[in-house]
Amino acid sequence: MNFTRWSARLPGTQRRAAARTDDMVTEDRLSEGAVPAARAEQLTVPVPAVDELPVREVLDRVPALVALVHGPDHRLAYVNDAYVVAFGLRSPGQPAREALPELDEIGLLPLLDQVLRSGKPRTVKSRKAPDGRSYTFTCTPVTQGDGGGSGVLVFATDVTDHAEAAERLRASERRQRETAVTLQRSLLPQELEEPDDLRIAATYHPGGTEAAVGGDWYDVITLGGGRTALVIGDVMGRGVRAAAVMGQLRTAVRAYARLDLPPHEILQLLDGLAMEIDANQIATCVYAIHDPNEGKLVYASAGHLPILVRDESGVVLRADEPTGPPLGTGGWMHASGSIPLGPGSTAVLYTDGLVERRNEDLDEGIAALERALAGATGTPQVICDRLVRSAGVTAEHDDDVAVMVLQHPAHTGPDSDLFRNAALELLGGVEAAPRARAFASGVLTSWRFPVELHDLGVLAVSELVANSLQHGTPPMRLRLRRTDRRLIVEVTDGDDHLPRRRRAEPGDESGRGIAIVATIASNWGSRRTPGGGKAVWCEFVLPKG
Repeated sequence: MNFTRWSARLPGTQRRAAARTDDMVTEDRLSEGAVPAARAEQLTVPVPAVDELPVREVLDRVPALVALVHGPDHRLAYVNDAYVVAFGLRSPGQPAREALPELDEIGLLPLLDQVLRSGKPRTVKSRKAPDGRSYTFTCTPVTQGDGGGSGVLVFATDVTDHAEAAERLRASERRQRETAVTLQRSLLPQELEEPDDLRIAATYHPGGTEAAVGGDWYDVITLGGGRTALVIGDVMGRGVRAAAVMGQLRTAVRAYARLDLPPHEILQLLDGLAMEIDANQIATCVYAIHDPNEGKLVYASAGHLPILVRDESGVVLRADEPTGPPLGTGGWMHASGSIPLGPGSTAVLYTDGLVERRNEDLDEGIAALERALAGATGTPQVICDRLVRSAGVTAEHDDDVAVMVLQHPAHTGPDSDLFRNAALELLGGVEAAPRARAFASGVLTSWRFPVELHDLGVLAVSELVANSLQHGTPPMRLRLRRTDRRLIVEVTDGDDHLPRRRRAEPGDESGRGIAIVATIASNWGSRRTPGGGKAVWCEFVLPKG
C-alpha cells in the first residue's frame, strides 16, 4: 500500500508551509537567540520534515491498533503489526465485514459509514473486543491524494486497565449501595400494622444513583383504645450512615409512642435524641395520631412537608401549620395542630423526593401532588402507586421516596353494624356506678355479644368507673366502642393523674381495680387528654366468626 497517496484529516492538525521548508537550523537564527555558538554548530544537522517520515514504518511500530479501509464497502487496505498480534493476519482487498469481523462484532461498521459520509472523525469509548480487551476506537476520514477515493483510518487504543479499574469502582459503589438499601429496607416495617378504623399502604423507592440511598422512613403504630400513630421522616444525607440514624430514630419513635404522649411532646423527645445521636445529622419528621371518635388527625411537624387530606367530596386540604425546625436543631418548642379526617377521607404523608425537582419550585410539586390526589380513587395501595407514577418516579430517580396513604373508610350497609359507638355521661356520685353497669349491659346485649364477653365487658366498666369515681374529678364519661375486631371500653375524667397497676396486699381495701382490668382484658392503658384530665381504656378481642 502506498501511504504517500493518502492524507489523514487529523483533528486540530494543520500543515504549515513554514514547517515543511524549515528543515535546517541556521547559524543566523541561532545567533539571534540565547544558544551558545558552540552548541549552535552541533545543531546544524539536517532534521527531516514530518511529510518525509516513512509513514508505514511509523504505523507498524505504533503500539495502538491501526487499520485503514477505503471505499463504500470499507475494503481493507492495511493493518499494522499491533493489530495482527491482537486479531491475527488479515487479507487486504476484502470488505471490512469479512476482513475485520471483530469490528463488525462490536458494532463499529455503522460508525465507519457515518465517518465516510460526514467527513468528520468519530470516537467510541471502551468497547470490549473479542480478544477480551477493551479499546477506545477513533475513526478518522482520509482522502487519496490523486482523487482516487476516500477511506477511514481506524485507531484503537488499549484501555483495558482503565476499564477494569472503572468496573471495580462501579462494583464497589454497587455493593455499598446494596448494603445501604438492604439496611434501609430492613429497618423499615416489613408489614404495616393494621388498625381497625384505617386502611393503610406505604411504599419506599431508593434513589437510582449510587449515592442516593438516604434515610427516609415511615411507620404505623397502634396505640390501643382505637387510636393509631402515623409517622414519616427523612434523615438528611446519603448512604449507610443516614440509614443507621434513621433506624435509631424509628426505634425511638416506637418507644416514645408507647407513652401515648401528644405529637408535639414526641417530637420534643426526638429532637433531643437526634442531637445525641449525631449533632451533624438533622431530620425532618411528621408524627400524627388518629382517633376515630374525633374524626381528625392531630399532628406535629419538624420541618417536614405538609400532610394532604382529600375529604369525602374530593376537596384536598393542606396541613401547613404548625411546622417547627428539623430534628437535631434544638431549642424549639414544638406545637400540635389538627386536620379533619372523617369517614370517607384519604390522607397522604410523603418525603421530599416525591415532589422536589431541580429548577422547579417546591410548591409546584406539592400542588401537582394535590391535583393527582384529587383524581385518585381506589384502595390505598392503588392510590399510592398512582401518586408515585404521576410524580414521574422511576428506577433512575435521583432521590429516595417514601409515601404513605391512609383511608378512613365510611362504613355502610352490613359493615355499619360492626362499627358502633355508645356513650354515657357519668353524673352524680356513687349512684353513677350502677347506672354505668346497666347501660353497658344493655348496649352489649344489643350488640349481640356472647355471654362471656358481655360479662367481662360489664365487669371492666364497673372497675374503670369505680376507679374514676374514687380518684378522678368531673366531668366523667363512659364510652363503649366496637369494631369488627374488638370491644373498647374507655372512661375519661378531669384529673390528670394516671393510674398504675400495683400489687395489692391482702389487707388493702383498694388497689385491685386496675389489676382486675389488666387480667381480664386483652390490653389496657391510660393517657392524658389535651384539655386536661385523663382517659383509661381497655379492649377485648372479639372471637372470630
